[in-house]
Amino acid sequence: MPSFEICYLDSDGSLACSFSAMCANETHAKILAHAMKLSAYKEFEVWQDRTLVYKRPQFSESGQALQ
Repeated sequence: MPSFEICYLDSDGSLACSFSAMCANETHAKILAHAMKLSAYKEFEVWQDRTLVYKRPQFSESGQALQ
């Protein structure tokens, strides 16, 4: 089972907290990241090894947050 790192970011982009989780796949890691998110954290990332597999919110090329 793969290991994922879930990172929650403060409003200035600095790391607020993170944890590692064993998940069956990327989809389960994404669901876990959403489920564990506190309302204070507006941004988070899901990493598998050195690969960013998911980020919220997503941003367009112009820098606008996508819904």
